[in-house]
Amino acid sequence: MGRKDILSRYALTDNGEVIIDVSAPRVQDLYSDFDKTAPYIRKDLEEELVHYLLDCAREIGNAKFIIHFNLDEPIDKESQLRVKESVRTYFSYLKELEGRKMQEMLRRSFFLLGIGLTILVLSIWVSKITSSVENVLIQIIGTGLTVAAWVSLWESLATFLIQWSPNRKEIKLCDRLSKAQIIFNGKT
Repeated sequence: MGRKDILSRYALTDNGEVIIDVSAPRVQDLYSDFDKTAPYIRKDLEEELVHYLLDCAREIGNAKFIIHFNLDEPIDKESQLRVKESVRTYFSYLKELEGRKMQEMLRRSFFLLGIGLTILVLSIWVSKITSSVENVLIQIIGTGLTVAAWVSLWESLATFLIQWSPNRKEIKLCDRLSKAQIIFNGKT
């Protein structure tokens, strides 16, 4: 399925922006109801809504988009502002979490790199010292150190190469959703 086929599933604004439609009976249905006493701005968005918005934003790629909330009940200006702020703060929060995951991945990658380089230097040093020694056990230790160094270096590189791009994409996606234009169309 090509990009045009995917985008054809969505309505467009007059400006050519993709419209991510969200329908719900009322504003309260947009929020998780595990904490009934928290103000909307501090409550988590409903999990299915979050997954839906993330999936839609991934699917449309780099196309500009707006989020259109279509509610069965009329929505006043104050509630609209609360929903907009809730979406902004929630996806900013997810962006921050992804940033922390990326920092942890980088720390782990650099740690493994440091260990690998240290073991590699130790391996080279042991190999030089034992090059004239005929003891098989010492030669096995030298070879084992070399293998351990390369495993650590490989793990460092693989961690970085495999996790960097998905983490970066998720951060950009959450950023785009946190800054998305939101419109409302309450039914009467």
